Amino acid sequence: MMKINDFSGEKSILSTYIARLRDIDVQKDRMRFRYNLGRIGEILGYELSKTLEYEYKTVKTPLGTKECATQKDEVVICSILRAGLPLHNGLLECFDDAENTFISAYRRHKEGSHDFDIVVEYLASPSIEGKVLVIADPMLATGSSIMSVFEALKKRGTPKKVHVVSVIGSQLGVRNIADFFRDYDSQMWIATVDPDLNADKYIVPGLGDAGDLAFGEKL
Repeated sequence: MMKINDFSGEKSILSTYIARLRDIDVQKDRMRFRYNLGRIGEILGYELSKTLEYEYKTVKTPLGTKECATQKDEVVICSILRAGLPLHNGLLECFDDAENTFISAYRRHKEGSHDFDIVVEYLASPSIEGKVLVIADPMLATGSSIMSVFEALKKRGTPKKVHVVSVIGSQLGVRNIADFFRDYDSQMWIATVDPDLNADKYIVPGLGDAGDLAFGEKL
């Protein structure tokens, strides 16, 4: 069963960063929007790091030696292009030795309908066999993108653990992902959860299109 770590109810600097992402006036600054996504990634990455395995090593200092706990688990960070890149960079600030996976997944809408399929076209990944896989996607709407990405990653091995890191999710998306990963040793780290989705499956109130806000509108 997936453990859900939802920080919605906590008052911290994290909630301030989320407010800045949502604010229709503040989010117009793309650089600031990317920066705030990255800072949230750092915070969630730090919380996630508490669940990893560590080992003690003797570290030599200029004045002696000290037994220090150091990360033992191998971590692979997977971001879904393009919105996931700033969040990915924030996670790398925590896990600087991590390996990296990049994958494209986009919505292909059916003509005359709000329904869509998730299309995965590009995948660059190391082996994830026996490693801790961290999937970073800032907006967890229905969960379809993350599910499609994980299916594509299965050809790269079976991870030891799976962590899903998101900034804003819908209640439906959280339930879908928890159900999808129910048979895996898995956890979700999500900054906040909103109640609804609109007809186009965007999170409400959400913040809009994270990819467009971070990198500009697409045709």
